[in-house]
Amino acid sequence: MDIATTAVPESPEADPATPSLTLADVRAAAERIAGHVVRTPTLYSRTLSQITGAEIWLKFENLQFTASYKERGALNALVQLTDEQRARGVIAASAGNHAQGLSYHGTRLGVPVTIVMPKTTPVVKVMQTEQVGGKVVLEGETFDDAFAYARSMEQQLGLTFVHPFDHPHVAAGQGTVALEMLADVPDLETLVVPIGGGGLLTGMAVASRGINPAIGLVGVEAELYPSMWARLNHVEGVCGGDTLAEGIAVKEPGKFTSAVLAGLIDELVLVSENALETALALLLQIEKTVVEGAGAAGLAAVMCNPEMFKGRKVGIVLTGGNIDTRLLANVLLRDLARSGRLARLRLTLQDRPGALFKVMREFDAHQVNIIEIYHQRIFTHLPAKGLITDIECEARDREQLDKLVASLRGKGYEVSQVELG
Repeated sequence: MDIATTAVPESPEADPATPSLTLADVRAAAERIAGHVVRTPTLYSRTLSQITGAEIWLKFENLQFTASYKERGALNALVQLTDEQRARGVIAASAGNHAQGLSYHGTRLGVPVTIVMPKTTPVVKVMQTEQVGGKVVLEGETFDDAFAYARSMEQQLGLTFVHPFDHPHVAAGQGTVALEMLADVPDLETLVVPIGGGGLLTGMAVASRGINPAIGLVGVEAELYPSMWARLNHVEGVCGGDTLAEGIAVKEPGKFTSAVLAGLIDELVLVSENALETALALLLQIEKTVVEGAGAAGLAAVMCNPEMFKGRKVGIVLTGGNIDTRLLANVLLRDLARSGRLARLRLTLQDRPGALFKVMREFDAHQVNIIEIYHQRIFTHLPAKGLITDIECEARDREQLDKLVASLRGKGYEVSQVELG
């Protein structure tokens, strides 16, 4: 299943203890951070519009200095600290974009920043945070462990905790994304925004509905982490697994953000890992832009549910571009495999001179390039004189590959294609 949608239920009565967030708050945040974050472009994609049947406008937040919108909320929170809070410093728990955004702007403003990360955090993320001025403390095996330790350090050292999403100052900063999009394209009809803890969509929802009460708001979560979907629908949601969209892999959404979003968003969409991979690859191939898994979630939702968006003017936020290069390479190669341009064909052969040569002649006749060949003689179910050969190859398209397979089978070979998950 590539997609699941649900209409969001009506909001319950507002809790008087819940902080408020208004369009005025978001506009004030825009004034505070102006000139200190990149005013990223909102650009029309002709090709993606043709593919999806909607009019697609992309907001390139992956062009921020730290390659993520997270800078906006972090900076808006930092500039509202008291002089005493600035002097003591701030602390956060994060292994991703919030860590870099807070560290970069904290260092720029002369505010000491401590980031607690799990011990399992990849070294590259630790280095990226330290390079922009953050002090990294490694504690615990999970994010929850790191979060708990950060809150204890907050109390022990008198630091100010800057939450990655569940605070009005942070959400207001993230909401400036919507102000810019609607300034550039005032007649956008629908905004499609990834949800992790909910800070980005909370700010954008308040801002955009304040400007245009009729605008559609669609949130997107990974199927493996439907935490906000479960919260708003009052059901138990099972979260877990290795998702490409690690930036929105949140098991517990914010209380403040949940309360705000319950009364504002129209739909919540869940997207599969295959859909995320396809969207990420398309953005690189078509728009020549690198996004992380969470950054591709909005496009994945539109592509998987075209009837929801058909004919509408849709704004999609490319939330960030921090993806490991090896992971990016894997995603692109897997996309080539799904499209039929890369394949691994498994053939059963007789272990005798010339057997492989005859197979190679078929590849040559169909102009399919051979990349790797793997023989397996021992660990097979075949008789002692048989072998299994896996051939990784590169074709022009699926049609060319299918013709090769048909030709091999016509010559009497047993051929199967090793499929992706």
